[in-house]
Amino acid sequence: MSVLIAGSSGMVGSALVQKFSELAYNVISLSRKNVDFLDENSTLSFVEKIQPQSMIIAAAKVGGISANNLKPVEFLETNLRIQQNLIGAAFKVRVPKLVFLGSSCIYPRECPQPIKEEYLMSGPLEPTNSAYAIAKIAGMELVNSYRKEYGMSWISLMPTNLYGPRDNFNLSESHVFPALIRRFIEAQESHATKVTLWGSGTPQREFLHSEDFSSAVITALDRYDSEIHLNVGSGSEISIKELATKIAFAVGFTGEIEWDTSKPDGTPRKVLDVSRVKALGWQPTITLDEGIASTIAWYKEANAQGEVRK
Repeated sequence: MSVLIAGSSGMVGSALVQKFSELAYNVISLSRKNVDFLDENSTLSFVEKIQPQSMIIAAAKVGGISANNLKPVEFLETNLRIQQNLIGAAFKVRVPKLVFLGSSCIYPRECPQPIKEEYLMSGPLEPTNSAYAIAKIAGMELVNSYRKEYGMSWISLMPTNLYGPRDNFNLSESHVFPALIRRFIEAQESHATKVTLWGSGTPQREFLHSEDFSSAVITALDRYDSEIHLNVGSGSEISIKELATKIAFAVGFTGEIEWDTSKPDGTPRKVLDVSRVKALGWQPTITLDEGIASTIAWYKEANAQGEVRK
């Protein structure tokens, strides 16, 4: 079976390419290096030429609290256009199966925990990333609209906070996990005595390795067909302060960790109910400690070779 992976050069996309290839799929990689996702005609031309049997939309403009908060127009407009062009192209060539990848930030800021799929649109969004969240909600609604109007067997997955090799380590754009790894490695290498981090450190988050998420995508592609989106996460949570301590220890940083409470925390708590995806037979296999160690090792090697996005 052929699978087109849009966004194949990013953290999630590259993990998907590896996982699908291991299972002997005919993988077609598609990234902004060979197609401009913001150009409708270019995107359609590529998809028409390939005629894939399935398609995974991992392409997106993503970033952490600072980037989302400072550039909401770019996050909203860019993601809407990427989604529209890719989903529209998939429909025009009648791609039988499509998986749209969203984000757990679609849920309300003050949401009952753990978060069930049906809690969508039950309250106000987190203001610092509402533009990105609305774009993802729109993408999910577009997928469901094609299901309803044209009978397409397309689905949406909502991952929790993902991490792993080939993440974005740019401190002005990255999510908390890669930002902490880079900050502590650079502090340790420069013999700094203190690292100052954003917020209070009290928010609770869950984290899932990109390899585990890739296996969930394959499971859903094979076994799921519903308008109800699927949460995908580890099902366990940790405070940002605890995560920072773990990463600092793994890196070997022994200095002081200071918290700048003038900076925003974001959503106070976010852990997903993943009972639906687990009912399909999927389970995460990489522990957080294992994932921290392997991601640090990857970063150090890739950084030495000048292959880190930062």
